[in-house]
Amino acid sequence: MFEAAAEVQRFCDERAWRFCFIGGIAVQRWADPRQTDDANVTLLTGFGGEEKFVDALLSHFQARAQGERETAILRRVLLVSASDGTGIDIALGALPFEERSITRASAWQLDTQLSIVTCSAEDLIVHKAFAARDLDWADVSSIVMRQGRKLNIDQIWEELRPLVALKEEPQILAKLQRIFEQHLD
Repeated sequence: MFEAAAEVQRFCDERAWRFCFIGGIAVQRWADPRQTDDANVTLLTGFGGEEKFVDALLSHFQARAQGERETAILRRVLLVSASDGTGIDIALGALPFEERSITRASAWQLDTQLSIVTCSAEDLIVHKAFAARDLDWADVSSIVMRQGRKLNIDQIWEELRPLVALKEEPQILAKLQRIFEQHLD
């Protein structure tokens, strides 16, 4: 998975594209490591120019399904495979939160030869809480337990509240508050 991530990172770096890894790779950095079979990345495309990014990516990476170009432009997620067959989910980022998350991202040095740019622990919590699946909540708990008081809780709330308002799922905030109370008090 890390070699596949490095392949995507090189591709983006060569084009001076702004991006960061989220999902399972970032979980490996900020929480208790768990098994993950794919890599998730946010690529800052903005609104209206996604085609040039999608076309460039599809010229190098294998689409995982027929009609992937059109689906990616419609749903803002491109599903491709790295040269080793690892699945890569590329979110076409355009929201202000996504841009700030990429700006705050940093390199995670895996060994002397390899570093991967991941989102911050705080931004990973926002991504995971917003997705709100069972595995995401387990990851949030793990991040909070491992990072503890190093987390910028105010930043998490500041980023998450407007996203939750758009999604109209206020229970996300209540669940995150319970996790904070359970692991930080």
